[in-house]
Amino acid sequence: MSLLLAALAGALLGSIPFGLVLTRAAGLGDIRQIGSGNIGATNVLRTGSKALAAATLILDAGKGAVAVLVAGAIWSDPWAGPVAGFAALLGHLFPPWLGFKGGKGVATGLGVLLAAAPWAGLAACGVWLAAAAITRISSASALTAIAASPLLALALADGRAAWLALAMALPILWRHEANIRRLLAGTEPRIGSRR
Repeated sequence: MSLLLAALAGALLGSIPFGLVLTRAAGLGDIRQIGSGNIGATNVLRTGSKALAAATLILDAGKGAVAVLVAGAIWSDPWAGPVAGFAALLGHLFPPWLGFKGGKGVATGLGVLLAAAPWAGLAACGVWLAAAAITRISSASALTAIAASPLLALALADGRAAWLALAMALPILWRHEANIRRLLAGTEPRIGSRR
């Protein structure tokens, strides 16, 4: 029962579409009608507002981290935090109030990992930054960090964190299928592009 409640709470928290809420509050309209149509920080950056993009990034990561930390504090089951974090990711990817069409999960997934296995989460963020500096392509950086996260969690945390990182990597990679196709074709836009 505790894991079910943790999952429900995590999914509810994860389903808050901060990118959409912030851009509408700023008078920029529906972010789903801009750029890639995604509700995440990379697409919010295409509005021209670095502050809104940064806020979206922080809030999307924060909701993943909060889900893990709160569930871990409320329920004694050692899987409560990971289950709530994974559910928060699924809530972000498939929010019911947006027709189950949410973000791509990178910020939320990294927030979950930072809370569940801080050193592994920091290492994954480091991989993202290094890849971004080299490629200047957000999706390539995200995919590199997410793909590395299970190994980083296994090396720097424990098996539970590694399973969580692997479970999160699969739907995140799936949601980036179009990005992967564009990367292979050499047509993926670079960071800061309005496409």
